[in-house]
Amino acid sequence: MNITMIGTGYVGLVTGACLAELGHRVTCMDKDEGKINRLLAGEIPIYEPGLDALVAKNVNDGRLSFSTDLASCIPDARAVFIAVGTPSSRRGDGYADLTYIYAAAKDLAPHLQNYTVVIDKSTVPVGTARQVARVIRQENPQADFEVVSNPEFLREGAAINDFMRPDRIVIGTDSEQAGQVMKEVYNPLYRISVPFVITGLETAELIKYASNAFLSVKISFINEMANICEEVGADVIDLAKAVGLDGRIGKKFLHAGPGYGGSCFPKDTLALLRIAQEHGVASRSVEAAVEINAAQKARMVKKIRDALGGSVDGKTIAALGLTFKPETDDLRDAPALTILPPLFEKGAIIQAHDPQGMKEASKIFPDFTYVKNAYEACNNADAVVLFTEWNQYRALDLQDIKARMKTPIFIDLRNVYSPEQMRQAGFTYVGVGRG
Repeated sequence: MNITMIGTGYVGLVTGACLAELGHRVTCMDKDEGKINRLLAGEIPIYEPGLDALVAKNVNDGRLSFSTDLASCIPDARAVFIAVGTPSSRRGDGYADLTYIYAAAKDLAPHLQNYTVVIDKSTVPVGTARQVARVIRQENPQADFEVVSNPEFLREGAAINDFMRPDRIVIGTDSEQAGQVMKEVYNPLYRISVPFVITGLETAELIKYASNAFLSVKISFINEMANICEEVGADVIDLAKAVGLDGRIGKKFLHAGPGYGGSCFPKDTLALLRIAQEHGVASRSVEAAVEINAAQKARMVKKIRDALGGSVDGKTIAALGLTFKPETDDLRDAPALTILPPLFEKGAIIQAHDPQGMKEASKIFPDFTYVKNAYEACNNADAVVLFTEWNQYRALDLQDIKARMKTPIFIDLRNVYSPEQMRQAGFTYVGVGRG
């Protein structure tokens, strides 16, 4: 099948490469000539494990190509995916900004010739698919098309595996014909019994928001429990293990830490709240999750300050990890980007390391010092703060780090190390919810 992917960001590029791997002929289109030129030169603009090899393989096999010209890649496509950004509105009101979605719909409309399924792959509020259809009809009343909602569930750092071995594929459509086209798109996955949820447009659009909101609530809950553990002398690690063994609850997303971040949870929880408010419905649990998450990050600032005696002025902090999670270069709403600035503003000296995030971080915080490894970050440091649980931070040479530091204070915001291990190594250890 000929498929066009509009947008070569994280979702578009990963999805396009994976669809090519399934055997389709995919053209990834983007208005950004610089990005397309980089892709044509074999350069991947984002970091995602395995993506560079997957793109190269399918380009070499002739199934994946890149273009800036909609006129050349829409007419022959049977399926056109819209995978452009839907950031939070610049107004700061939490609404999803659909500018790029509607622009893509308007731009593709004149080029539709044969029956085409237009697929919303981006995360969008309820009702967007019908608005996309309206825009296309206005631009091209003769077009033979239908709009489908097909939300993505790709985790950064594990996106290729998530696409090839998904928990489910959600297809929102009012049309049997469009549903059949979508089954053909995902036929290799359909044949290996991946669960397909075929439902209405509005339900499909809401599923992605509901999924991310539930996980956000779960993270916020365990962080609240961690804070209680700190006050009563309990250990959140043991608590989470016992709670997670309950089959009704499950162990995933029960890891206490500095709060959630990334490209999805912060904006999707806010967008869901706005959807609820527009329709006069309360969503108290999601409201609480948003509030708890903000408070957790503020609590981490106090935790670091208290560990350094109440003041960070003139103190050197070794920041290990800047991205919101391992195996990505994404800094969007990363806890480190909320926690480090107030410390810096109060006089702290920040020496930072991240395996993938330093290039982007240096644009945001040019006054931080960026070093080539975790050990250099610890030189003359008054405290180490572990923000992101990259594998290379999980087995650090503690004696080497201690020898480099002014004072052996280790603040572990991901609970990677055990308190007893750190005490035996001679560190003052501060975790999250460790009593």
